[in-house]
Amino acid sequence: MSDNRDDNRVAIIDPPLRGILPLENLHIPRRLRRTVRQDVFKVRTNTAFAAVVNGCAIPAPDRKETWISHGIEQLYHELHQLGAAHSIECWLDNTLVGGLYGVSLGGAFFGESMFSTVRDASKVALVHLAARLIHGGFILLDTQFITNHLGQFGAQEISREIYHERLKLALKQEGDFAALSVSIPGKTALEILDIS
Repeated sequence: MSDNRDDNRVAIIDPPLRGILPLENLHIPRRLRRTVRQDVFKVRTNTAFAAVVNGCAIPAPDRKETWISHGIEQLYHELHQLGAAHSIECWLDNTLVGGLYGVSLGGAFFGESMFSTVRDASKVALVHLAARLIHGGFILLDTQFITNHLGQFGAQEISREIYHERLKLALKQEGDFAALSVSIPGKTALEILDIS
């Protein structure tokens, strides 16, 4: 992380409490399930990675500064070119209106950031991400910290020690982020999550 967009320093954070989203107990609010099922957004994967990172770096009303410095952004682009960083994108009328990105390593996915310019776009992206991870054999979704946004999905904090144990197990797994096609219907995502 960096302190702001122009900061050249990078800090690696290993907090005493770590946020995770348990893939086996994901909670999706009823209204959001309807939105996912109705395919309000066209959800695609890895077709606009740079635009998603840029969308996440733009200041928002509740966040004047971003931790995504230009140097960090460049590193994520390099990881994407190597096949280790991925984006989930929500499109509305051929316009990118939300999404998220992160890094996959073994059976772990490290969610880095998300953005939304239209209600529920980032939430729908998160539902699709969870379905993709489950289908691809991932066992750990690291959210780093807990926010109100993630809390409604059942995110929880675990101790550094428990996190390191789970991470060690996840790194021994072979997750396949591309096990699903670039775009799947919302109904398919909910079926993978075993949510009707």
